[in-house]
Amino acid sequence: MEAGRSSRSTATRKRKSAALEVERYPAPAPPAAPPDPGAAEHDGCGDGRDLHHIRNLSDLPDDMLRKIISLLPIKERGRTQILARRWRPLWRSLPLNIDCAELGDGKLGDVLQRIISSHQGVCHRFSIRPELSTDMDNDAAVDACLLSSTLDKLKELEFYRRRWHNWQPMPVPALIFRFSPTLCVAEFGHFTLTDDALQGIHFPQLKKLVLHYVYLSDFSLNSMIAGSPSLEFLLIIRCTGARRLRMNSFTLTTIAVDNHSPDPSIEELVIESAPHLQTLIHLDHNHDLHVAALSVPKLDTLGCTNSTRLVLGSTDIRHHQGPRIRGLATAVCKIKCLVLGMATLNLDMVIELMTTFPCLEKLYIQCQKSWKNNLWRRKYRDLITSTCFDIHLKTIVLDYYRGTKSDIDFVTFFVLNARVLERMKLIVKRNDDKFVAIHHHRLQLMNRASHGAHINFRLKDSDVCISNMYNFCIQENILNL
Repeated sequence: MEAGRSSRSTATRKRKSAALEVERYPAPAPPAAPPDPGAAEHDGCGDGRDLHHIRNLSDLPDDMLRKIISLLPIKERGRTQILARRWRPLWRSLPLNIDCAELGDGKLGDVLQRIISSHQGVCHRFSIRPELSTDMDNDAAVDACLLSSTLDKLKELEFYRRRWHNWQPMPVPALIFRFSPTLCVAEFGHFTLTDDALQGIHFPQLKKLVLHYVYLSDFSLNSMIAGSPSLEFLLIIRCTGARRLRMNSFTLTTIAVDNHSPDPSIEELVIESAPHLQTLIHLDHNHDLHVAALSVPKLDTLGCTNSTRLVLGSTDIRHHQGPRIRGLATAVCKIKCLVLGMATLNLDMVIELMTTFPCLEKLYIQCQKSWKNNLWRRKYRDLITSTCFDIHLKTIVLDYYRGTKSDIDFVTFFVLNARVLERMKLIVKRNDDKFVAIHHHRLQLMNRASHGAHINFRLKDSDVCISNMYNFCIQENILNL
């Protein structure tokens, strides 16, 4: 009897111990069911494939492969057809974007014809730059391609002709205006645009227009802009012939003009009404431009040089040794970004402009040389302590900083007095450790009024662009190209 009881109690203890082991270490779950092929459709894979199980590039969904192909240069896009049978229709299903600069130095016409005939789809963009328009064979080949039905719905056209005859630009080929009903972006350069060529031409969908080294009359320029009711971005670079541009536009948001030219170019720009205009910039240091912006309630970015005479509503700003301010327009109070092209780095001019634009938050300056002196401690002592003057600047960019006494005085004015400054960039020709250490001390950066300000020295870009001011605006993302 005692033996039976002992065996039963031992069995009970074993069962309890096994139960505790199950609670501590539960049995493994049964293998999961195979994934539903359609489950990945909600995760962004268009054909239901789970990206976690992709081992080969060709296993990617078609939409993702099209995205990859669209990022390749045009030659590589066409070559994707030889990778596999599945890849063959992908390139042809994408809109064709032709950039002649990507096609190499071979016979341009033959390459273009092969691309267009093999794709057999719609072309959205066609670009030929000045360096490729150097002989008649290329011109004839390009003209033949522009007549192709593949380009019937062209949206973007970048068209340059560099051939010159008797030092005069060649007339524009009339066939490019067959795209006027569908163009959204147009960039024209190095040819003559006659009044007859533009007779009755309209650009109903055009949003961006760039004219570069184009010879055209006042009538052609004004009629081209008037015939573009959707235009948002206008850039005029070194065009000749036209002297005056007068406009009313409900859609324009950006206007930039570089009127540097040995021949007669734009002298007067009158904006009677542009309710959505946000950016207005004169890009040239050396040629006078009279700008009258009479009704621009949303203007917040303004660019001017020593040669700009600017009228904003009732405010007349004239640049010579310094601006002369007359009146005060309501639009002036809304300017938040100021781009200055200065022959000399003049602190007096900048301070006077800061009092004119009380809401200024960003200041971009490109200067050609230093001013004689920019002393300010005694001269502006009362102004700095005045409750009526406050520096709201958050961003300052100076192109370029030479490290002279005048430059140091200019920069230290903002270092020691701009209390909300967040970023200052000084573009220099050298920024080795020794140079930075010396000027870190001379600019008194340890005593800056804004302790959170980041003050950096950056090397000047040596690349030559269309103009210095234009290059500067592109690098700083002031122009939204």
